Amino acid sequence: MPLALLALAIGAFGIGTTEFVIMGLLPEVAADYGVTIPTAGLLVTGYALGVVLGAPLMTVLGTRIPRKRMLMVLMGLFVAGNVLSALAPGFGLMLTGRVVASLAHGAFFGIGSVVAAGLVAPEKKAGAIAMMFTGLTVANVVGVPFGTFLGQSAGWRATFLVVAGLGVVGLAGIAKLVPEQPRPEGVRIRHELAAFRNAQVLLAMAMTVLGFGGVFAAITYITPMMTETAGFADSSVTWLLVLFGLGMVAGNLIGGRFADRRLMPLLYVSLGSLAVVLALFTVTAHNKIAAAVTLTLIGALGFATVPPLQKRVLDHASAAPTLASAVNIGAFNLGNALAAWLGGIVIAAGLGYTAPNWVGAALAGSALVLAIVSSALERRTPTAGQAVAKAAAPRQPERATTAAPH
Repeated sequence: MPLALLALAIGAFGIGTTEFVIMGLLPEVAADYGVTIPTAGLLVTGYALGVVLGAPLMTVLGTRIPRKRMLMVLMGLFVAGNVLSALAPGFGLMLTGRVVASLAHGAFFGIGSVVAAGLVAPEKKAGAIAMMFTGLTVANVVGVPFGTFLGQSAGWRATFLVVAGLGVVGLAGIAKLVPEQPRPEGVRIRHELAAFRNAQVLLAMAMTVLGFGGVFAAITYITPMMTETAGFADSSVTWLLVLFGLGMVAGNLIGGRFADRRLMPLLYVSLGSLAVVLALFTVTAHNKIAAAVTLTLIGALGFATVPPLQKRVLDHASAAPTLASAVNIGAFNLGNALAAWLGGIVIAAGLGYTAPNWVGAALAGSALVLAIVSSALERRTPTAGQAVAKAAAPRQPERATTAAPH
């Protein structure tokens, strides 16, 4: 794999760390600013919404900028947002810093996916995308636990300064290692928007929202589920999240390995298995060992869908992939927000802390149905390449349908 993928992975590591580490530092941030935990939770919500809005906005703004330069601009924005978060004297500025950092998130992964795919041979595209996303998954194994520990030991502001430093390293790596990839000639915003008229692109994004939403329906409420239902101590939650992160890494690598060869079968297996495992989590959550194993499987199955879904968007929006790729990253965060909202509803209804797992199973199952529909439509509708090939094929002479005269 090219070294440029390492630079992209470092940027992804920093972004993944800043997205998730706030969940472990909410009590410290709330105490420092004198706000309630629910109010501090706006730092999570604000980031997610910033990703959803920032993905298309920053990508459209970058349509006239070469992709390498745009990646550098995005990493600079990410660094600035985290420095502002670390130094903010008031909660409002802290929230502003989170939103500024989040604006880089979707466009970085969207443009980065296009760049990563362009660095390798066509049959290795999904693997290259998975390599970049490995930075995001490793962040949940290393970055988030370390950032939480650092924030609890040296103050939460230190965590965000270190994350900003990671952004500087990623920026330097992109400047040094990523080759120039000029913006394709003739690409305009209207061309990028045209990708959203493709039903397969929209179906892939809907699968992203529902499939990844299934994962976060369970993970958003993992702390009360593991402490109140499974009986773990509060201090064990960090290591349970490490297990989840290890599952994410394994699933992401497996997804990248097989998506280039068996994309749709991989989606069938991963989404179907995810729905089953989430349903079983309502039972296994009552046993410590079973809960830990199930949590790892959810991470693996959920992230096994990331490379194939991202590649499917790129394949079906190949004429103008940048905006579609970035919006699909926003779709992951839209799934997060949807799942958290639905999970909160069933808990508030008195159905217990395991009830969000049923929500997750239903979301993942719905994504599987969409995958089947997408495949069926694809079989019925030939691609543009197939149509051209058919038109270019030499016409075979027709056989006589009547007997030759004697």
